[in-house]
Amino acid sequence: MSLPALAPESVAVITGGASGIGLAAALRLARMGLRVCIADRDEDRLARAAEAVAAAAPGGQASVLTVPTDVSRAESVAQLEAEVRDRFGGTDVLMNNAGLQPGSAILGALEAWEQVLGVNLWGVIHGTRAFLPAMLARGRPGLIVNTGSKQGITTPPGDPAYNISKAGVKAFTEALQHELRNRPDCRITAHLLIPGFVFTPLTAKGRTEKPAGAWTPEQTVDFMMERLAAGDFYILCPDNDVPRTVDERRILWAAGDIVENRPPLSRWHPDHAAAFKAFLEQGD
Repeated sequence: MSLPALAPESVAVITGGASGIGLAAALRLARMGLRVCIADRDEDRLARAAEAVAAAAPGGQASVLTVPTDVSRAESVAQLEAEVRDRFGGTDVLMNNAGLQPGSAILGALEAWEQVLGVNLWGVIHGTRAFLPAMLARGRPGLIVNTGSKQGITTPPGDPAYNISKAGVKAFTEALQHELRNRPDCRITAHLLIPGFVFTPLTAKGRTEKPAGAWTPEQTVDFMMERLAAGDFYILCPDNDVPRTVDERRILWAAGDIVENRPPLSRWHPDHAAAFKAFLEQGD
């Protein structure tokens, strides 16, 4: 399918756009001739990203806007939307991509929970609520891409705040797309980006060289663009370690915990380890 929202001179807004997947998306869209707004909290990284995106854009600096934004605050996101409208006239593509992962535990620091839920989940909610009304009123083709995670689907042990935030992004984006597709004459679609292992500042954890199993942000954005063109809602990305078949079996097993009345997270339960291994091998 064609993506008229990605036409030259359309306007894209990317939160968390100063590095990682967000920056790779900004560069890709700028090369396609879109006008791009990058939103991020780190003003130094924003400045560096703006130079790179302007160099990639046919229109140069005139095609690029940067806005320091804290997506966990509704008023900050509302200001972002107003600045984009003032500079470019409106928004056609919204990528709610800002995220963080400081680590968490059930009884761990409350601040970590508040930060993760504020940015990863509320950032998506604030972004959609701030931008969607004007996007609808604009009457043009549009895209909203929300960055989720496989951890929001299979919810592995070890980082509950992150898992919960990304599970919320999945549920929110599903509800959003359902509402959009049932809205008369709506030309906007929503999509859930589900990255694999991607080497970004979020996942680097002190490493300076990309692990062999990880994809680059550019590979992830290439795959996202391919699957958007195919009309996918769930953009389930593989990586160099995990093919789609393995992801599918893991997702099916996680859903099976409810259907089969197994213990939660049975994939990591010693009583079910052999059964999971056999189930995974069925997909080979």
